[in-house]
Amino acid sequence: MKKHLALLLLVFVFSCNDQQKSNTENLETRIQRIENGLMQTLQIEGETPVTYNINDRLREKGIPGISIAFAHNGKIEWARAYGMADSSQNRPMTTETMLLAGSISKPVAALRAHQMVEEGKLTLDGNVNDYLTSWKVPDNEFTVNEKVTLRRILNHTAGLTIWGFPGYDKGDEIPSVVDVLDGKGNTGEVRVYKEPGGTWQYSGGGYTIMQLMVTDVEGSSFPETMQVNVLDKMGMERSTFENPLPEEYHGIAATGYRNNGTEVEGKWPIYPEMAAAGLWTTPSQLIQYGIEIQKINNTQKDGIISYASTEEMLVPGDNGHGLGPGIGDNTFGHGGADEGFRARLLAWKDSPHAVVIMVNSDNGSIIQEVLLAIANEYGLSDITPDVRSVVEISEEELAKYTGNYQIPNMGIVEAKIVEGALTFSAPFINPSIQLAAESDTLFFDRAGGMRIDFTLEDGQVNEFKVQGLTATRIK
Repeated sequence: MKKHLALLLLVFVFSCNDQQKSNTENLETRIQRIENGLMQTLQIEGETPVTYNINDRLREKGIPGISIAFAHNGKIEWARAYGMADSSQNRPMTTETMLLAGSISKPVAALRAHQMVEEGKLTLDGNVNDYLTSWKVPDNEFTVNEKVTLRRILNHTAGLTIWGFPGYDKGDEIPSVVDVLDGKGNTGEVRVYKEPGGTWQYSGGGYTIMQLMVTDVEGSSFPETMQVNVLDKMGMERSTFENPLPEEYHGIAATGYRNNGTEVEGKWPIYPEMAAAGLWTTPSQLIQYGIEIQKINNTQKDGIISYASTEEMLVPGDNGHGLGPGIGDNTFGHGGADEGFRARLLAWKDSPHAVVIMVNSDNGSIIQEVLLAIANEYGLSDITPDVRSVVEISEEELAKYTGNYQIPNMGIVEAKIVEGALTFSAPFINPSIQLAAESDTLFFDRAGGMRIDFTLEDGQVNEFKVQGLTATRIK
């Protein structure tokens, strides 16, 4: 009998090992399909989409490195890193490499504000000046009837200036938060420029006011209160809002790079506007935000914040923005863009999946290509390519679009036919761009999707408009 039980136990152990090996092999196969299945974000209807290998794509785009984490059922299913964290030091990107999260700092920072509302220290709808002590939002003609509130700051309807911040270089004099708000740093002053509660306008300046509110009420530094009350509690112990980045992290921090491949001065920027742009983290750490909010939302049980706060936070307001994260039909998340860094966090509300992708470059175009590959592999909603339909225009007809066009303050664009396609070239366009037609007046750049709208009068082309600029035909 004992021999029989031992044999059954042995069979069970081998069966479990085989199953574990099979699951690991299946996961590796999935990851390999993603690595080799990056998809063009712009696709032409009727054409087979081109796919890319992730390492090849990094080289083609001049992006030093990328780090990715993917979660399923509340746990990280896989994490991978590719390329270089620092090219000059020959230091590879790893899943432990820290990167700047950019504006993904905002929804993470918003969690402390929600906690303080629950603790009775702040209110969502009270005048923020009732809580600010070291500085006040200056009243003006726009604040007579409506006030700046925490709710309006969180969903960008407070009517405040300053979209984003460029950061500071190592060696620069770093202004205080109050100085930033009064325009004594490298951006303008943060002020109310339209009535609060009206139309949406993204404002990193608003989140900097929130940062000051938190510290004024708490009486402690922003990095400290975020570490103790938010980051550590979500399992993000190896992340920090400290700016400048403490020296203990320098050996594992990625260097930021410009589009032309040069390093950011001092290897990375410094952000005193920590709530708006200052979070240092890794994808495997940052994804804990998505996992935590998913858990609260789906179980309807309190977590880092209450279920009631989470429910309110995930309601889309103007421009699809909730009280911290951006809200899609089936997703919540945020993008990030600091000097030399780009990032994206996305989590599904009713599906147990989340993903974080971070690169150490101003060129973040690979992020959407990776997202498309992941969405294709896992059958995830809300991530789709930009599919354009193309109409055929003969070379004879295309000839009327050729010529030189003057763009004010930029220069002359030459439009000519190359290999049967209308092509734009100019000293400030490198490389030349090939256009495809959606109609007899609307064209787009086949590589990037940028639209060019020509004006036709009596069959003659006199000008075109692109990204808010008007180019006039000169010959």
